[in-house]
Amino acid sequence: MFTGIIQYVGAIRAARTVGKGRRITVEVGPLADGLGLGDSVAVDGACLTACRIEGAAVDFDVAAETVSRTTLAGAKSGTKVNLERALRLGAALDGHLVQGHVDGTGELRRIDRGAEQWTVEFSAPADLTDEMVVKGSVAVCGVSLTITAVDAGGFSVALIPTTWTATTFADMSVGSKVNIETDVIGKYVRRYLQQITGGPGKPGGLTMDKLRDAGFI
Repeated sequence: MFTGIIQYVGAIRAARTVGKGRRITVEVGPLADGLGLGDSVAVDGACLTACRIEGAAVDFDVAAETVSRTTLAGAKSGTKVNLERALRLGAALDGHLVQGHVDGTGELRRIDRGAEQWTVEFSAPADLTDEMVVKGSVAVCGVSLTITAVDAGGFSVALIPTTWTATTFADMSVGSKVNIETDVIGKYVRRYLQQITGGPGKPGGLTMDKLRDAGFI
């Protein structure tokens, strides 16, 4: 589990295909201190396990499922990545609960730079935006952000210039691909509502019409 507060911006030193997955070597800087084999690190929002450590160079195996859902499919030497060590019990939760289970990718499509706050707009699949709410949280490339607007085609977030410059956002431009993880609470709520309302694959169930007919709404 993570918080979405980036601790270091590292860089991929090497990347190669291994079967249907990949193995990447990442320069993790000061995060190597105390890092052990088997420990988890969020790499651009994807929870990966350290499988080899040589100083500040750490190898991670990227499973086929992760490759298919994240921008790590195209990771190459020199690519900068947001890094965060796993949350320790009792530590401050400054962002929001982030699992490191990336749901899919989107694309940066607009940047509005204000004096104190920037608004950044991303495209995203409808199955992800369905789990988002205004003023709720979302992790973009591992960064905990607050949603300011959402529709079926994408969403906008507010961030301060410091967040932009202290993360890989500083190297992004319109068209850049990003990893997206929706809030885990939203996933459970959506799943529950699908079960009681007869969502996809579940005929019948509770519907708005039935609630209206019964006088609840």
